[in-house]
Amino acid sequence: MQHILDAITADGTTSEDFANLTLPESYRAATVHKDEVDMFEGLATRDKDPRKSLHVEEVALPELGPGEAFVAVMASAINYNTVWTSIFEPVSTFGFLERYGKISPLTKRHDLPYHIVGSDLSGVVLKVGPGVTKWKPGDRVVAHCLSVELEAADGHDDSMMDPEQRIWGFETNFGGLADVAMVKANQLMPKPEHLTWEEAASPGLVNCTAYRQLVSKNGGNMKQGDNVLIWGASGGLGGFATQYALNGGANPICVVSNEEKAEICRKMGAEMIINRSEEKWQFWNEDNTRQNPKEWQRLGKRIRELTGGEDIDIVFEHPGRETFGASVYVTRKGGTITTCASTTGYMHEYDNRYLWMNLKRIVSSHFANYRESWEANRLVMQGKIHPTVSKVYSLEEVGQASLDVHKNLHQGKVGVLCLAPEEGLGVKDEEKRAQHIDKINLFRGV
Repeated sequence: MQHILDAITADGTTSEDFANLTLPESYRAATVHKDEVDMFEGLATRDKDPRKSLHVEEVALPELGPGEAFVAVMASAINYNTVWTSIFEPVSTFGFLERYGKISPLTKRHDLPYHIVGSDLSGVVLKVGPGVTKWKPGDRVVAHCLSVELEAADGHDDSMMDPEQRIWGFETNFGGLADVAMVKANQLMPKPEHLTWEEAASPGLVNCTAYRQLVSKNGGNMKQGDNVLIWGASGGLGGFATQYALNGGANPICVVSNEEKAEICRKMGAEMIINRSEEKWQFWNEDNTRQNPKEWQRLGKRIRELTGGEDIDIVFEHPGRETFGASVYVTRKGGTITTCASTTGYMHEYDNRYLWMNLKRIVSSHFANYRESWEANRLVMQGKIHPTVSKVYSLEEVGQASLDVHKNLHQGKVGVLCLAPEEGLGVKDEEKRAQHIDKINLFRGV
């Protein structure tokens, strides 16, 4: 791969030069193995260690198909789906690959005894397959993680509705935690050139997810002046939700777990903060079998103290079981609870009287369609939404990086260097970077 890295870092390398590069027969990638899916059997979720299941090894370069592209990956990032893949929860991802492999001879390439993980990347296009006209070798890109076939009519109004919708690097193979990735060319978007490789790689999945969940008509359809309750407001998802609320003229009410995270929210521009550790919310009893509505009421009262007597218009939900009952309760009449995940448990419980009698809505949201992804990336390119990288690891340390996310030892996003030999490379627009450097570095070292 060194000749590819040399071409990327050299001045004046042309598209023709990139097109003429010899591609390797194999490349480094972070994988999980099909014959190890039972390795954590009997262990509690918290005790499953991604460092034991994630391997960094040489894998064969797949055949490139129509409408696809090879990308030299300079940097990637860790998402919860990488953690789920690495601990084989809630199911092994090899079931996804097996089902995908049955569609066609091309999709059969994905059904392998190893799964190359990762749903974020920034890098350089190396080669495009037949039919690709928008992108060419040498283009500097990021990738969103929506993989669709779009052969059915369902996906042509909202590509997330395609029956064959999948998340690249989670429900497909050849993901971004590698030196080379294979993507559908319509996953590619321009790299924000005021950002480094690791900064540009990190927004991808969570930025697009937050955009659809909160801003899009397919999610919360947020408007100016809305009161938005954001759980985990300084985290990977919440850090972008907080930015979107502020950028869109809404009022974020940021729920965080400690003062350090509260300070991050304040530096982003948020003023209304609820510190869970200080206010000691207990929505469930000690054995986690029964909820405490009095705590919902206390939360509602606290919110009204912050907002001057107003209730919540939109809840940005992703913790799931731990918080969902409270989220439904505190939302105003006619308000919306948007949910995209369940990091504390999938079996939600809430008092349905507060939902139906007050005409509230629960809106499910999952990643983003092509247009939403493009709009989310466009806002990053404009310097209106910023990356939330707090720490960066090498690809060889992907197990530790995933453990950090699994144990919630991180803030914002954890980046991973792939081909990039060090942090800080890849910036072309120094002037724009200087204008936003404080926001870009807000999560660094936290």
